[in-house]
Parts: sequence; structure tokens; C-alpha cells
Amino acid sequence: MEVIRSKDNQKIKRLTKLHDRKKAHKEGVILIEGVRLCEDALISGVRPISIYISESKTDSLESLIAGYNPIVISDELFQKISSTVNSQGIIMEVSEPEKSDSIPERGDKDIYCVLENLQDPGNMGTIIRLADAFDFTAVILLGNNVDPFNEKVLRASMGSVWHIPLVELETDAAFDYFRKRNIKTMAMHLKGDILDSEKLELPAAYFIGNEGNGLSDYASDNCDTKVKIPMDGKAESLNAASAASIIGFELAMARRRS
Repeated sequence: MEVIRSKDNQKIKRLTKLHDRKKAHKEGVILIEGVRLCEDALISGVRPISIYISESKTDSLESLIAGYNPIVISDELFQKISSTVNSQGIIMEVSEPEKSDSIPERGDKDIYCVLENLQDPGNMGTIIRLADAFDFTAVILLGNNVDPFNEKVLRASMGSVWHIPLVELETDAAFDYFRKRNIKTMAMHLKGDILDSEKLELPAAYFIGNEGNGLSDYASDNCDTKVKIPMDGKAESLNAASAASIIGFELAMARRRS
């Protein structure tokens, strides 16, 4: 078994380069690291371009990488190129999924989460995960959002990024689609009406805005309604992922009732 021990090896140089997300995106690939994330990707049907493993992990990772021909790297070198403090000894290079520019639909019970200018990778990943958990039809991205294949987003999504369609659209195109199909649009807004679970209608799309500035006036004004989550405590607002989770759960329950 050949073990790479030199940082000057061409494969190591390329792997190091791909840790820069901009460079990886330019090549149309993603690096994912850690047993759980790699396992989730493989279970979801993702076919790796390359698998890199640490020398001491060859036996413990054998069942996970069965059928593949991994590139083995010395433990010392692997630790240096790993993006985590306590490396689990596996990195996979996979093709970056294409973001669609058309919205999928299933019928009259569709639920969409629409994100505008979301910048926090933890929020993005958590929202993708909840959209997967509540069986949303898609997550729609408007404006300038954080890269959904950013390493921190991937970790926060816990593999859900492979399961839920991600659609990137211009704002007007999204509203045109929703209006033509009579999909109720709701802006999560501090000046909105109190959320009334009994009045939720499907199909529906709810809009979550930037962490600091909220939704743009253009997006919120074009939605059918503005709603806010009732809060009796002293906090003025919830973060984007928390708000998205609450309204997402309520819509999922409305779907069950219908």
C-alpha cells in the first residue's frame, strides 16, 4: 500500500487548494470531511471523485469505503491538511450538485422555504436540514446567500443538502411562479400579523431574510401577507433558523390536517 508522506505531492497540493471554497467551486467540486458527513453522502447516492484517508484509519474505515480505491496519507500529513481540529481521518471530493433554476412541484400541499440574502452558514445548514425533516418541496435562494455547499453549511445540514432541492432564482421569477400557481406567500416580518396556525393555507412559501436586516422591502411588500411569531418574553426576535423552524413545523402540521 502506497502512503503519501510529502506535502509536495501533486495530489496533496490539489487537495490543499480545494479547501479554498472559491477554488473548489470554480472546479465544480466539494470537499467533505468526517465520517458522518461522508457516510451521509454515500448513503444518499453521491459518487466520490476521490477519497483520502489517514494511514492509521485504513482498517476502521474499511466498511465505509468498501469498493473504492482511497488515497492513503500519513497521519502527520493528514492532520496538517485537515480542516478540523480532531480529524476523523477521511476526506471526500465529490461533484458539486447543480442548483436548479426551476421550482419543483408536487401538488396542492407544496411547502417552500425562500431565503433572501442569508449569510450565516449555521442558519443556512439548519434551515436546509429542517426543510428535509419536514419534507418541503424545495429551498429557494434569492439574492446573495451564503454558499449552500460551504463546509460549515454542510456540517449544519447533517447530510440534508443531498436530499432537498435547492433552487436559485431572481426574485421576480419566484413571485411570478407563486402567483401563477396560487401559492400563498408569507413574509416573516417583525411588523407582520401574529401567526395564526389555524389560518395557514397550502400550498405555501414563506420568506426568511438576512440575519441583520431582515427581508428587503421589495420581497416583503410582494408577499401576500406579513406574519410574525408571537413571543411573550423579552427577546425582540428569533434568529433565522429558529423562526424558519417554527413556521416550518406549523406548515407541516397544516399539511397533515388537510
